[in-house]
Amino acid sequence: MKTICYWIYAISSEKTRRIYVGMSKDVTKRVREHNLGRVFSTKGYRPWRLIYKEKCGINRGDTRKKEKYLKSGVGKEFLNQIDSPVAQR
Repeated sequence: MKTICYWIYAISSEKTRRIYVGMSKDVTKRVREHNLGRVFSTKGYRPWRLIYKEKCGINRGDTRKKEKYLKSGVGKEFLNQIDSPVAQR
């Protein structure tokens, strides 16, 4: 039996540096969907690049808590540090 794992991911718009946080079972596929314009809320900010992903396990509820944290002020601060021009060197 294959265990399904959830991932938290963050993508950054190369156009505006807007950060989007989500959760998925397949991050590669999901980022591709964002870049193809198949996600309404991110369609206008393409292209996107993956800046963060974290395996959260099989519990969707725990994964959702982590997603909410990364969407909070403290979580966004953390992601902005990852996405800063200095961090990209």
